[in-house]
This record gives sequence, structure tokens and C-alpha cells, in this order.
Amino acid sequence: MIAIDFLAAIGRLFLGFLRAIGTLSLFTAKAVSHCARPPFYFRSIGQQMLVIGYFSLPVVGLTAVFTGMVLALQIYEGSSRFNAESAVATIVVIGITRELGPVLAGLMVAGRVGAAMAAEIGTMRVTEQIDALTTLATDPFKYLVAPRLIASTLMLPVLVLIADIIGVFGGYIIGTGKLGFNPATYLRNTADFLEAIDVITGLVKAAAFGFIVALMGCYHGYSSKGGAQGVGAATTNAVVSASILILAADYLITELFFSK
Repeated sequence: MIAIDFLAAIGRLFLGFLRAIGTLSLFTAKAVSHCARPPFYFRSIGQQMLVIGYFSLPVVGLTAVFTGMVLALQIYEGSSRFNAESAVATIVVIGITRELGPVLAGLMVAGRVGAAMAAEIGTMRVTEQIDALTTLATDPFKYLVAPRLIASTLMLPVLVLIADIIGVFGGYIIGTGKLGFNPATYLRNTADFLEAIDVITGLVKAAAFGFIVALMGCYHGYSSKGGAQGVGAATTNAVVSASILILAADYLITELFFSK
């Protein structure tokens, strides 16, 4: 009996996992289809671009500059053991543009914007405002989900591009002000070893991360139930699931671009 109960529990978990995957897949397909066909609520898209992009700049910028500073210090400490201090500028710019800029910006936006999306849409769900939209002949996917998906997918690459510049500048400040590098030499090493593929990879990751953040925020908010407690659970689930999917997508995109 114990073995049967154990297998039954595993089966329930597996079936629940498959159900969640199926529900999310259907939600994603429906959301993407609404993003691709009119009508488009350009005012809502603009408002979301402002919320996701402009208002996220302070937290993303601070994260980027301190990451660049810490990265320069750590790389100098490690490379000094092999007399390779000149590689600091190169590794900082590649690490920021390829990896740390997109991932950290995605995680910061997931914590700030994804949670807000889940809370807002979840509150509308439990207070029956989404049902009211349907009654007024307004498609909730078209009005609530599509603008957020479009805005997040477009604005994350912009945020990441700014974060790349700020992060590299943070490394430059530490490299020239604390570690004694010549400013002209540091900038030359940064420019000489930076390739277009490094920046392109980061921007592709950023677009994917932006889509994931908005999708998880909208999905968990739209699916929430149970009053205030359900909205809180939806907010937590949105941030956690978006963060996990960002890290998984980061590996997959890296493998796609750089595997041999």
C-alpha cells in the first residue's frame, strides 16, 4: 500500500505538471496571436513601455554599474595570479554584454515589473473586472496581455543596451581609478575585443527575457483566484517562474549562438 500511495503521488504530480504546461502553452499561443493581429491599443502599449522601460532604469542602472565594478575587481584579483592583468577590460566587456547585462536586467525587471503585472491583473481577476471587460465586448487578452507582451519584448533590449554601457563604464572607473590602468589603453582594449556578436547575443537574450517576464506576470495574474491570498500567491509565482525561465533561456540561447 505504501508503494502504491507513493506511485500515486508521483503520478498526480506528473499529471499536474503536464496540465500546467498545457495551460501555459495554450495561454502563450493565444497571447501571441493577439499580439500579431489588430486592433492594437497603442496608448496602452506606450504606457507599458514607459512603466517597463523608463521607470526600471534606476534599478537596472545601479545593478549594472556595481556589477561592472565588482567584475573588474574580481577579474583583476584572479588574473594577477597568472600575470594577465591586461585581460581585465576584455573580460569585463564580454561578460557584461554577453551574460551579466541581460541576465541581471531580466531578473531585476522580473522582480519589479513581473510582480506588478501579476498583482494588477490578479486583482482585476478576483474583483471580476476582467469579466466586466468581456461583458463590454473588450477582449481581455487584447487589452491587458498583448500590450504588456509587446512593450516588455521591445523595452528589455533597450534597457540591456543601456545597462551594457553603464556596466562597462563601472569597470572603466575601477580599472582606471583604483587598479591603475591607463584610460586610453583600457578603452582601446575594450573596443578592440568587443565584437558585434557579443552585443547581438545580449539583445536577443533581452528580448526573450522581456517576453518571459510579461508572459509569466500576465499568466499567473490572469489565472489567480481566491481573493487577496490568491493574488499574493500569483505575484510570488510570477517572479519565481520568470526567474527560473530566464536562467533556462539564457543557457539555451548561449548554446544556440556559441556551441560548436
